[in-house]
Amino acid sequence: MSIFTRIVQGEIPSYKIAEDDRFYAFLDINPMQRGHTLVIPKREVDYLFDLSEEELGALFIFARRVALAIQQVVPCKRIGVAVLGMEVPHTHVHLVPLNRERDIDFSKSKCTLTPEEFTQLSAEISNVFYQ
Repeated sequence: MSIFTRIVQGEIPSYKIAEDDRFYAFLDINPMQRGHTLVIPKREVDYLFDLSEEELGALFIFARRVALAIQQVVPCKRIGVAVLGMEVPHTHVHLVPLNRERDIDFSKSKCTLTPEEFTQLSAEISNVFYQ
């Protein structure tokens, strides 16, 4: 069972942004930028392209809604999208607020937020998502 499945099941806490019956979005706890969010299917599937075409499309439709909510809360030029899939064996889409291309560099130092900042940010984005 992946760490993301454990998050979906509530065994591990997360800073939840949004969820529906099939997908879950939460703040990355080691963000590249403030607002860096992970979007996952609740069904544990290791590789993005092992999802059915319908699931893949639905995942990106859900991710789009999350990205639009992030963009309303976090000042940025756009939301970058990355799918690497190497670090956790559970499909996940990174949504990263960008002002320049290097804002989505996985090798650079991560930004630091306090638990209070994570909580406030997740609530703000979630409120926009559910409007």
